[in-house]
Amino acid sequence: MDAEKNTAQTPDQEILDSYSSTVTAVAETVLPSVAALTLRGPRGSGSGSGVVFTPDGLLLTSAHVVDGADRGRAAFGDGSEAAFAVVGADPLSDLAVLRTERDLAPPVSLGDADTLTVGRLVVAVGNPFGLSGSVTAGIVSGLGRSLPAREGRHVRLIDDVIQTDAALNPGNSGGALADSRGRVVGVNTAVAGYGLGLAVPINSTTRGIIADLVSRGRVRRAWLGVAGVPAPLPPEIAGRTGRTRGLRVVEVVPGSPAGVAGIHLGDVVLHAAGHPVQDGQGLQRLMLGTAIGSRMPITVLRKGALVDVVAVPEELAPAR
Repeated sequence: MDAEKNTAQTPDQEILDSYSSTVTAVAETVLPSVAALTLRGPRGSGSGSGVVFTPDGLLLTSAHVVDGADRGRAAFGDGSEAAFAVVGADPLSDLAVLRTERDLAPPVSLGDADTLTVGRLVVAVGNPFGLSGSVTAGIVSGLGRSLPAREGRHVRLIDDVIQTDAALNPGNSGGALADSRGRVVGVNTAVAGYGLGLAVPINSTTRGIIADLVSRGRVRRAWLGVAGVPAPLPPEIAGRTGRTRGLRVVEVVPGSPAGVAGIHLGDVVLHAAGHPVQDGQGLQRLMLGTAIGSRMPITVLRKGALVDVVAVPEELAPAR
């Protein structure tokens, strides 16, 4: 009887054992696919992490990890190594794709970050400070964060960035953020401060970006030629539309798709391509390659009246 009492677990112990078992299972699933990256280029040497995501040896990492480099070496936890070349990098999403000379590791399963909720367990796998195969666990502490990114003179916000308290340190960038089932839902991208880590989500938008990098080596983006600021809607318009904010146009580039479509300074954009727009990010989300050359209906508020126009976005020239 006493022996049974000694071996019985308390509820807290059972929870801890379940937590540990989950983290261990995720680590065993993801670790073999995560590589330590070393790079050399005109701007010097660098390091980071990458994760194999296709059976033929393509790796996903952060664009800032490979900035200024076109090749390097990937080392895996089992001691195997391979040279890699940079297939394409997109600073405006902070994602890059690499190709190894041979496949050395199993691919991870990519998940969908749009299904995450605050409080969910996540596990970060990478190579902080050059320590290969490091695993940290935490929770999703915030969703919908934005991270500024720049390419040349173009600046945009990476939308829906995942915030986590799983410890991230230099060298973690480009590594995997996995959910409790071992599916990679994010690419670790930055350490914003003590106890705060950020990851670019894997979702329908970033899957399209990754597909462009694989097939073209770059991401095609659309351009309208407007700049705007969030603006409150008049009460009567808010009552009619169920919306409280729109995007007030403060600049229209002459001859741009927006200018040709008849968008004016002072217009407040409410909808574009059937999607509500209440800030610059709302419009940016629509400016991917599929929008190039397509008719995009846009509804604006102009002098108290709702006006519909149709714009045809053009391709944004890549930065030089």
